[in-house]
Amino acid sequence: MSTDEATPNPRPEWLPADKEILADGEYDAIVMGTGLKECILSGLLSTQGLKILHIDRNNYYGADCASLNLTNLYDKFQAGEVPEYLGSNRDYNVDLIPKFIMACGNLTKMLLHTKVTRYLDFKSIDGSYVYCGSKILKVPATPNEALSSSLMGLFEKRRFRKFLIYIDQYEADKPETHEGLDLTKMTMRQLYVHFGLVEGTHEFISHAMCLQLDDVHLDQPALDTVTALQTYCYSLARYGTSPYIYPMYGLGGLPEGFSRLCAIHGGTFMLNRDVDEILFDGENKAYGIRCGNEMAKANLVIGDPSYFPREQVRPTGLVVRCICFLNHPIPNTNNSESAQIIIPGPQVNRKNDIFVCCVSSAHCVANRGVYIAIVSTLMEGGMPEEEIKPGLALLGSIMQRFTSVATTYEPVDDGKSNKCFISKSFDGTSHFENDVEDLLSLYERITGNKLDMTINADSVEADY
Repeated sequence: MSTDEATPNPRPEWLPADKEILADGEYDAIVMGTGLKECILSGLLSTQGLKILHIDRNNYYGADCASLNLTNLYDKFQAGEVPEYLGSNRDYNVDLIPKFIMACGNLTKMLLHTKVTRYLDFKSIDGSYVYCGSKILKVPATPNEALSSSLMGLFEKRRFRKFLIYIDQYEADKPETHEGLDLTKMTMRQLYVHFGLVEGTHEFISHAMCLQLDDVHLDQPALDTVTALQTYCYSLARYGTSPYIYPMYGLGGLPEGFSRLCAIHGGTFMLNRDVDEILFDGENKAYGIRCGNEMAKANLVIGDPSYFPREQVRPTGLVVRCICFLNHPIPNTNNSESAQIIIPGPQVNRKNDIFVCCVSSAHCVANRGVYIAIVSTLMEGGMPEEEIKPGLALLGSIMQRFTSVATTYEPVDDGKSNKCFISKSFDGTSHFENDVEDLLSLYERITGNKLDMTINADSVEADY
């Protein structure tokens, strides 16, 4: 036998005698689930040179935020045969957790930061609306638009215009733009009162523009809420019709794009493989996973709550979502092919807002003439259909609908001690802003560094 002939790799010490090596065996990180957060993390970590194993129990990318064709959608909800009037199966990409992307927000910056935009096409959403006084009204976010809005009376419009001008010119590091106001101490309620705005205006600004989910922020320092409002206004100013963009062919393209980024940088992907056990050492630190008779080792484990023992996560609530097929645009939205409507909770005697979003063939997610509207909210103890009734009432006639209720979870700790980094479940909103905050927190806990978000979202090259 030649001495130059390669000898087989010795069996690693960590591998029990009755187990086999899963894939390459040893990795820097194992990521479980191909949801958007997990795919973004595997993409980001792989670009830093980490060796990644990414595994999913499903035979498709996206996990809970996948986009399904008609056949898969009807199978998932056990809804029987697909009606012929809906058209071709291949024309549909229905999001299980539908959300829009803030055009100048942090998710857009991540897409640019990683250059995943090269794999995807986006299109702006036609309109952003708020439910106020039993009517659907367009959200104004420019001084001139404020003057023509029917949300407010004449004098309130002028006060609102003055408020928006202040927000537009405000820069935290330039005291000359502060007009003597310290937003690190002044509450958001005090800022509204300073400009003479009435409570009804506080409500639609906070809920429909700042995307606050409740009124707790009103008595907190105003700076964070003002920053959120600036992001909304800048995004709207960029595309004119609304502050949101949405990928052609549905949200399923987002995890696929980041998965491609990871694969390009050497990541290993295994679909249709469930994880039977997360392995812990004597110090209760995760060191790998077991899938059947195979094991893989890593320095840390990342995943969505469904992959972890129940003692490592806690429930945070119930989210109800209803996917509806319409044969018309949502009434009172100017025949928009896509739109978002936010129903502030106080408008319908609720604590939590109700979110309505609509997409169509304009984004290549449905057959021509079919509109997909989704109503979602955090449940408050009632029956699912009753919780979303105010949103369903805005849709007009509904051809078919699919309702689901999901328990949301969050990790019980930050993962630093046991090397289990767990994402939060997606919330009931129709945008990604809160989910991105969780993603940024996860990245910092995993790497010890904040993700550089200084890239200008205006530098995107695509024409939306």
